Amino acid sequence: MLIQPIDYALLVWFTIAAMSAAYVAYDQWRHNPEPSVMRAGFVLVTLYMGPFGLLLYVLADKEPCPGTHEEFVKPLWKQGVGSTIHCVAGDATGIILAAVITASLGLPMWLDLIVEYATGFGFGLFIFQSLFMKDMMGGTYWQNVRRSFLPEFISMNAMMAGMGSLMSFLMMGRDMRAMDPLELLFWGVMSLGVIVGFATAYPVNVWLVAEQLKHGLMTERKKGGPFDLLVPYEGTKEEHSSESDAHDQPGHGAEKQQTHSMVSGVTTLQLFSVTAISVVLLSTGLIAPANWINLRLSAKQVGGLIMPPGMIMPRDTSAEKMQEMAAVHPRLVTREYGMDTRGDQPLEPRIENGVKVFSSEVSVIRWHILPNVAVDAFAYNGQIPGPRIRVSQGDHVRIVVHPAEQDGRPSVHHTRPHSHWRFVLL
Repeated sequence: MLIQPIDYALLVWFTIAAMSAAYVAYDQWRHNPEPSVMRAGFVLVTLYMGPFGLLLYVLADKEPCPGTHEEFVKPLWKQGVGSTIHCVAGDATGIILAAVITASLGLPMWLDLIVEYATGFGFGLFIFQSLFMKDMMGGTYWQNVRRSFLPEFISMNAMMAGMGSLMSFLMMGRDMRAMDPLELLFWGVMSLGVIVGFATAYPVNVWLVAEQLKHGLMTERKKGGPFDLLVPYEGTKEEHSSESDAHDQPGHGAEKQQTHSMVSGVTTLQLFSVTAISVVLLSTGLIAPANWINLRLSAKQVGGLIMPPGMIMPRDTSAEKMQEMAAVHPRLVTREYGMDTRGDQPLEPRIENGVKVFSSEVSVIRWHILPNVAVDAFAYNGQIPGPRIRVSQGDHVRIVVHPAEQDGRPSVHHTRPHSHWRFVLL
């Protein structure tokens, strides 16, 4: 449900992300000569990162014209983009799937982060790297697992260091709807987390590609396929000229080798140093947030709470305290009143068999107390303070209080409205 301004912004963001991913998917399979695993990777990352993923695809991978992909993707920074795309596509998919499951199970956040890391690493290593890249890397599946383990470990650590810490702070921030997979804000945090994770993983992926420990972007031109340069291309004269030039370059056309074995010259000490730094980054990213927020809480305990602006929540704040201090949920708001609204207005009774019956409706309202300043609060008959009841000594009185309805159901459940009645005896 769209209840906060950020919800509308996220709706626009995800619309743009879906359109960007659709374009990348169409262009990859129709116009870009690369392996299917990289095509799927770019589509997934663009779905997560929106226009940023599209920008990376256009700048680093999209073939400018037929026959130029090999030369276009050669720069190391582009190869680093390809390696990071492959890492993020697998790892982030595993992380997001785990986050949905752990939130539904109500696991505490510290355990949630561990499960997300393990799932992301496993998904990236065993599926995206060792399985989907098997034909290109050569060798058996388990040979690829052993070969890919350390590079994937380093890359995953760098990514989770950024993504995990950001998710911790935002999910336990003022608007904890970010912990609920049924809320747009949850997916917004995941999207931003992937963007930050990509940024922190990119430098190590550039190094891994430079040292031939990971693959970057690749070109695949299967014999007789749509991207085989030996097959006549129905295009413009200039494009035909491009293809003719490409035939004279080594490594093009049907004769291109389809396996991509690599021999790295990195020393054991270098590899150990980078691995150790990645572990330090990961530990810092996952443990440091515990100094400021309570990682023992779960989505089932505080998910959906919205805290008042400026509320201080140290690391030892319990779920019970958060629930007590939580602001009125905007979803409960039934009416909106301007600055001219005043409380303490006389409430006229109706007479039933000589009994004065005062009826009042309890609800959550949005009250504008100053220009451009509004608060959400509990109210009786839309008034704060509540209405004034005037009775005389000896009167028989009955007070009926009922909750306001929203969509045919009571809008207030198990609440204690913070308002008061004023009784005047004459």
